[in-house]
Amino acid sequence: MTRTIVASATREVIIGFDQPFCVIGERINPTGRKKLAAEMIEGNFDTVIKDALEQVAAGATMLDVNAGVTSVNPNETEPGLLVQTMEIVQGLVDVPLSIDSSVTAAIEAALKIAKGRPLVNSVTGELEKLEAILPLCKKYDVPVVAISNDETGISEDPDVRFAVAKKIVEHAADYGIKPHDIVVDPLVMPIGAMGTAGQQVFALLHRLRNELKVNTTCGLSNISFGLPHRHGINAGFIPMVIGAGMTSAIMNPCRPQEMEMVRAANVLKGNDANCMNWIKTYKDYQPHVAGSAPAPQSAAPSGDGGGRRRGGRAARAGGA
Repeated sequence: MTRTIVASATREVIIGFDQPFCVIGERINPTGRKKLAAEMIEGNFDTVIKDALEQVAAGATMLDVNAGVTSVNPNETEPGLLVQTMEIVQGLVDVPLSIDSSVTAAIEAALKIAKGRPLVNSVTGELEKLEAILPLCKKYDVPVVAISNDETGISEDPDVRFAVAKKIVEHAADYGIKPHDIVVDPLVMPIGAMGTAGQQVFALLHRLRNELKVNTTCGLSNISFGLPHRHGINAGFIPMVIGAGMTSAIMNPCRPQEMEMVRAANVLKGNDANCMNWIKTYKDYQPHVAGSAPAPQSAAPSGDGGGRRRGGRAARAGGA
């Protein structure tokens, strides 16, 4: 069974087909958030701190950390800012982190100070990116998100996206990186623009699991981009994509409706032992009282199976 291990200094989490769905909190990302970008440029991390704590309290298994505040000279500005952001977040929470950057120097700088075993987000099928990022993943022994696009762009043909994913897995093998350390993003297209987007992803997930034997992730809210009442679409998509085999997603855990679907899917797939995480979260729930559902006691409570204590990208369109 394919298992991708990520870790903070004190907590280890397994991404896998027989594990609870891994929720990667998306909020620490200034892309499309002008206020947050301005704060980070000024050295104000109040919102970063708030977002980190709220996402873990809401049930995030991991946190994605992005510091791409500007497209002007990112090679000069992003490494230092990403390191600063990583250090702040690592000091606040004990969940593993995903290092999210398209700047190779920023990824390496963050890897140097990262505690535990973070996830690198991400590498594409572009040869230049493969030769820049994969050696870093091997050097620091960390898993990587593989995004299914290359020099030709993002194909609407799911067979092409599968071929790109296969190319990345094969190229990674040349560096001694095993498939269990590749988490493929098959690229979720907006359903409002492509009516077959959901069906494409479900078919791709089947092939990625059975042919490449890799774990998977996505920018979950991409599916609803451009539509009204997006969170209803997102919530409906979650159990379907989990049922099709997806093992993680970059999403907003502070949306109760969406997290409820994640937890329900974990119960129904048998990945919430004795329904304990569901019971701990909702035992005092009163549907007519706003905010009555308590936050989980931790990102992966005992009996949930998603994490255990250890002894002493690319920005996605339409993030909501």
